[in-house]
Amino acid sequence: MATRVGIVGGGIVGIALARAMSSRGDEVTVFEKELRLASHQTGHNSGVVHAGLYYKPGSLKATLCTAGRIATREFCEEKGLPFREVGKLVVAVDESELDALNEIERRSRENGVPDLTRIDDVERLREIEPHVAGVAAVHSPHTAVVDYASITEAMAQDVRGHGGDVRLGHEVTAIELENGTVRIVTPVSDDVFDKVIVCAGLQSDVVAKLVGADPSPKILPFRGEYWEMAYERTDLVKGMIYPVPDPRFPFLGVHFTRGVYDNVHVGPNAVPALAREGYKWLKISPKDTWDSLRWPGAGSLAKQHWRMGVDEISGSLIKPLYFQKARRFIPELKMSDLTHKSAAGVRAQAWGRGGELLDDFAVDQVGPVTLLRNAPSPAATSAMSIADYVLQHYIDAATA
Repeated sequence: MATRVGIVGGGIVGIALARAMSSRGDEVTVFEKELRLASHQTGHNSGVVHAGLYYKPGSLKATLCTAGRIATREFCEEKGLPFREVGKLVVAVDESELDALNEIERRSRENGVPDLTRIDDVERLREIEPHVAGVAAVHSPHTAVVDYASITEAMAQDVRGHGGDVRLGHEVTAIELENGTVRIVTPVSDDVFDKVIVCAGLQSDVVAKLVGADPSPKILPFRGEYWEMAYERTDLVKGMIYPVPDPRFPFLGVHFTRGVYDNVHVGPNAVPALAREGYKWLKISPKDTWDSLRWPGAGSLAKQHWRMGVDEISGSLIKPLYFQKARRFIPELKMSDLTHKSAAGVRAQAWGRGGELLDDFAVDQVGPVTLLRNAPSPAATSAMSIADYVLQHYIDAATA
């Protein structure tokens, strides 16, 4: 008899899990509260297929990113979806950033980033990105861009092809454990499953409460805002131009990315959102904001990172400040080149009771319910390898 599996969340990770389980004969039902798949993090990111430059060697991020990059490329080739290797240049603007660049190079090589090159010659730097400013860089030529929403839809078609059920407009309001099975309740359905997997992203801690899981880690939403470059000026960027990240923060900083459809966007920044799905400043949820403020780790987080917060919020509200951050890398950039803010994304950043921001993937298990508590970037790149990992270490391990 086939195992009945319920999956909460119709982003790329939830659908990748549904595809993996339905393809082996499990009876899969996906519950997505929105009227389309990939409505939140999956459909609001930059589309980058990461090669593994930044992640701590040996971490889940590093190992799953490597496998996920390969799986994503093969899936796009199989389905005829765009997969463009535009390349990424991580640039040290001045000598003060060389030590941090050396660490990025070390991690990249340990993570097996293919064909990585260290560049200390400014002329060679300009051959790759003719308009960039910097003293050194590492170049990842196989870093790619895709359309993750299209990938999610294509995987959902595979789920349906294997007999799976993808239910849109089904917000889960209750998850009840009953004698070794799990009941999922929505306003329009009531179903019983042998196993349930929660991939709820921005709502992951809310759904975790429904099964009595530990309230920690909690989700702190961060909005990332992008500016679009004027089309006639996109020749300033050939691929991707990234800064050397500050290791104290889980955010990369403002960067340039040529998208899969040839637009170039600048960003994102990272500002606390005032609602879990707060894609604009005016979208405010008093409940979400209050829940964040009264979390035990709120004071510690604010004390540690308030300067970064002020800087990011200022850049969000004052265009010239945002522009100055971007112009460090391309001196020829003009403020008029940043034409408008495109659709923002909201990142589900998990944080603990002590105010620490979780950096790696995190999974919990409550009986037959598996909960993905933290799936930060590169989760989209790693979606198919995350699915394999969860099956091996949680779903199948529980029944072995």
